[in-house]
Amino acid sequence: MAATVGIAMGQNSDVTTEAAGVVIMDSSLSRVDEFLHVSQRMRTIALQSAIGGMVLSIAGMLVAFAGHLPPVSGAVFQEIIDVLAVANALRVAIVPKSLVDF
Repeated sequence: MAATVGIAMGQNSDVTTEAAGVVIMDSSLSRVDEFLHVSQRMRTIALQSAIGGMVLSIAGMLVAFAGHLPPVSGAVFQEIIDVLAVANALRVAIVPKSLVDF
């Protein structure tokens, strides 16, 4: 009840697979280690994209507030920031060399 994410091993029970946040079809604990590495990597990349996009947007707003960035250029700059954030998030699709500690 105090867990953040529930992990179900196998698919023997419909109740446990519905209640769990993650279902590992294999009965090996090495898959749990792999899941933890994948989730940590995804969280890191998501935070980089979100915080990086916000920082660049705030910097653009400050430049626009100072009068050095016209509205059309500001809109183009914002779209470039959005594309960069999405491109950074696409790094999740690249398979890392190792997902385990051992």
